Amino acid sequence: MNQTIPSFLSPYMLFGTITTVMALIFGLNRSLRIANWPARDRIKAVGTTVALLAVLYIAADIPARLGLYHKPSEVPLIQFGVLTPIALVLLLFFFWRPFRRTVEAIPQQWLVGIQFYRALGVVFLILYAMDKLPAVFAISAGAGDVFVGLAAPSVALATMRKSPNAGKLLRRWNLLGLADLAIALVTGFLTSPSPIQLLARNHPNQLVTQYPLVIVPVFLVPIAILLHLASLQRLKRSKLVQPRSTSPFAVSELG
Repeated sequence: MNQTIPSFLSPYMLFGTITTVMALIFGLNRSLRIANWPARDRIKAVGTTVALLAVLYIAADIPARLGLYHKPSEVPLIQFGVLTPIALVLLLFFFWRPFRRTVEAIPQQWLVGIQFYRALGVVFLILYAMDKLPAVFAISAGAGDVFVGLAAPSVALATMRKSPNAGKLLRRWNLLGLADLAIALVTGFLTSPSPIQLLARNHPNQLVTQYPLVIVPVFLVPIAILLHLASLQRLKRSKLVQPRSTSPFAVSELG
């Protein structure tokens, strides 16, 4: 049974998705320029990334519009929508050297700062206030996303400036961000109508598996998880380096 979708939700989700994708593309292009990649290589890398994002979005959008994740079934399907894009991108990273080289060219501060988009999670709190989402899901997911998103620029700035304990701050922020996403996914899964629904039985989480809100777990959440993993991987293998230019995007960074 479908829940009435608030009229503002579709344009809100469209704005959030487009803004996130454009920021990713802009950040990648800027990073490769600063890294002095030849124009031909840079255009190829950006084009490949655009194509990958398009594939991931289409793969998320079509089943979402068809209601695949919202249909009653013995085994909920939304976990496949969450995990498949993550697995695909990780395979590309570890087994396709050009893609790995592209990701590794992105400065740490970009990997962090881009997650300001997580503040869009305030929509969960708004929908809870409208009695459209259960509290056990909406409050934890919404408040966690807002906090992680609003903290992203400060963490990125601390990283860029090589502030004391910046590495520790960066690691904790990444782990907090991953924990927030894990809690949101688990509570979303356990509050949604299914044979294994354990929470919010009197107020099932109908809206999160309906289009357009379902784009959050099947497209925006995988991107956030991958950005956190990329940042942690960079932090693990990198050391502080001296700045090579006066560009604010090329100064010393952790990773």
